Amino acid sequence: MTGEVAVLGTGMHPWGKWGRSFVEYGTVAARTALDDAGIDWRDVGSIVGADTVRGGYPGYVAGATFAKALGWQGARVTSVYAACASGAQAVAAARAQILGGLADVVLVVGADAAPKGFFRPAGGDRPDDPDWLRFRVLGATNPTYFGLYARRRMAVHGDTPEDFARVKVKNAALGALNPYARYRRQVTAEEVAASAVVADPLRLLDICATSDGGAALVLSSVEFARRHGVARPVRIRAVSTVTPRYPSTVLDLPDIATDSAVAVAPVPETFRASIARAAYEEAGIGPDDLSLAEVYDLSTALELQWYEDLGLCGEGEGAKLLRDGVTALGGRTPVNTSGGLASFGEAVPAQAIAQVCELVRQLRGEAGDRQVAGACVGLSANQGLFGHGSAVIVVR
Repeated sequence: MTGEVAVLGTGMHPWGKWGRSFVEYGTVAARTALDDAGIDWRDVGSIVGADTVRGGYPGYVAGATFAKALGWQGARVTSVYAACASGAQAVAAARAQILGGLADVVLVVGADAAPKGFFRPAGGDRPDDPDWLRFRVLGATNPTYFGLYARRRMAVHGDTPEDFARVKVKNAALGALNPYARYRRQVTAEEVAASAVVADPLRLLDICATSDGGAALVLSSVEFARRHGVARPVRIRAVSTVTPRYPSTVLDLPDIATDSAVAVAPVPETFRASIARAAYEEAGIGPDDLSLAEVYDLSTALELQWYEDLGLCGEGEGAKLLRDGVTALGGRTPVNTSGGLASFGEAVPAQAIAQVCELVRQLRGEAGDRQVAGACVGLSANQGLFGHGSAVIVVR
């Protein structure tokens, strides 16, 4: 297909709390990806960096920051920010450059050095920042938001804390097998239930941590990959970066005229479902074609919601899908074979790139004890603050 680009290399820096600069994590991941691809840095035509607001000015110009760290060699440079979707937006920018003929080989890098605890808004009082508004107006930190979402699932669909714990048990078992994961230990349902309540009904082991980490990809045109000796490369077939649809627009900026509001017809799906649908339509596949998926499990309850939004089951059937083993390794559609955020913690600009790294390794048959038999199609999905969609479909 004309919209495909090849993945020549993947690279990661292990997740954890290392106390060093995000630049170091990203540089390690980038060099690992270049080695995996068999490409010299001097032969890269473009570098796209996923920004981090926690890295000072260098974090806001991540593409140039990593280009400098690797050694100035004249490559085109791009920096993107889309909150949790930054990595997928970086992949989208790289793919556009390749398909547009601007570069044969593009390096994509994301890394973060996250503070302990939940993410605080950057830059002090920011009434234009939705995080600041949630924290200051609603008093709702991220764990509080996750807890409200879990309560809704319990009320509407009958999910239970035991169902949420099953997600953690599944993901921890897979993370224990992943050398890049921060938490490499299996967890029992009893341990989840015994952990401290953070935002009822969610406990400490139901919520992902914040972490340091880095991830990178080397992308190229399919033709370049074949000239480079890769006859059948893993390919990115679709990238969805859609925004939400709402039946009305609420304008809160005084310098925008009210007649500029755009109203659209209501859609019978969640924003996350629209992200997945756009990716499926571009790739020409459906949920039944997936070999595996990597989703953003900020909380255990949110992973269950992703099952439904990806079309793996009907509305309200996520917990049953989990109980039936469909999303476990060996099931019909394993989800978060990497161990997910439950095992990694969140390093925001790196996470969507790391999801693609896992898919690529699975499709190459390089996932070791986490390997999904016969994997040929994978999807990664998350969403970023301020309406940033994020889904990537990878095929073999």
